[in-house]
Amino acid sequence: MKRAVVVICDGLRADMVTPGLTPNLCALAREGQSFTRHRGVFPSTTRTTSASIATGCLPGRHGLEGNCVAIDEGDGLVALNVGHADFRDRLRRATGRTLLVPTLAERLKDDGGSIVFSNVSPGAAYFQDPDGYGHLYHRAGSFGPGLKALPEAEGLRVSHDADGDEEMTARFCDQVLGQRRPRVALLWQCEPDHTGHAVPLGSPEHLSVIARADANARRIADAVRDTTGGDDVLLIVASDHGHETVERIIPLETMLIEAGLKDGPDSSEVVVASNGFSAHIYVADEARDRLGGIEALLEASDDVDEIFAGDALARVGHRTDTPLAFSITARHSDGANEFGVKGLNGAFEDPLSGETRIGGGQHGGLGAYEQHPFLIVRGGGFGAGVESATETSAIDLAPTILRHLGLPLGGMDGKPLSPM
Repeated sequence: MKRAVVVICDGLRADMVTPGLTPNLCALAREGQSFTRHRGVFPSTTRTTSASIATGCLPGRHGLEGNCVAIDEGDGLVALNVGHADFRDRLRRATGRTLLVPTLAERLKDDGGSIVFSNVSPGAAYFQDPDGYGHLYHRAGSFGPGLKALPEAEGLRVSHDADGDEEMTARFCDQVLGQRRPRVALLWQCEPDHTGHAVPLGSPEHLSVIARADANARRIADAVRDTTGGDDVLLIVASDHGHETVERIIPLETMLIEAGLKDGPDSSEVVVASNGFSAHIYVADEARDRLGGIEALLEASDDVDEIFAGDALARVGHRTDTPLAFSITARHSDGANEFGVKGLNGAFEDPLSGETRIGGGQHGGLGAYEQHPFLIVRGGGFGAGVESATETSAIDLAPTILRHLGLPLGGMDGKPLSPM
């Protein structure tokens, strides 16, 4: 039987996958094929990327536009944090659906099934399988088919840190790989992203959790090999995005209010959804006459780098027929922090999250380092010790898995990775 196993080291940028920092990942690269031009989606956020990995689609196709989005729950547009455990249900109540396209879990529901173990935010975890076609385990609540809540004793009760990742990894290796053996099994570590938001990149604390995530990846790779049992197992080890250092915080909402382009902090006609190093600006129909003024304000700001509106939104993977009117990135540089880690960026103020700290790590934009996650593939016909310079993306993982399993892969934006 053909199976696939996916391991995500959240927030580990590719230039930190080195023999000194990550000897196990480097060893895995020698055992498999590494993709040196792997990129994330935009915004480079975990929740958006989780949906893209699950569906093989860009945000405009699957419908989850960022870590923070705006929806209308009946009283006008409001910004919501996608990471909260209740967001999935709020989105369904407001729109009648969750994601707009099938996930791997849905495609596999009658063909060996899927199991997800995740230690990131509830939203990022749940959008691997938001409609309950397989089994999903998370500390905020674990579910079986039909979104049936699993008994607490069966759920995943781990801490949201490196210790929790290690405990989750041990159970994943024993129960999922060793015993249950679904067609697709995915484990998503919270580190080094969780610590990277709180401390300087490259600091001893940051390097320590990178080492622990690296060791967990090795444990899973060894367990895959030890439990193959004659199956043809495709192993994908990757990250969702990288990190850069927060150099400054940009009060975008205040700028709009002071310019008379937004009525007030709680008004619904113009809504800002921060995604770290990028931000979405949603504009309701009754405020479309403000579009020109908003664009002029953004163009005049020294803090804003790129502005995507109209057809330009489609070029970065978003729809052009929704209240999402602008998506912008902050100006950034190749400068280094106190530990010599390159990439300094501006973050847009986010009242819905406490993850943005000056001097800490963040992501969400188009910076060179945050947009350069790593990708290693072993088995399934992929070569050993091979480097591929073909540009790849998070949306390519799902079609690669489906091709390996011999299942249809239509309706995706991504393409199967090429073995060498």
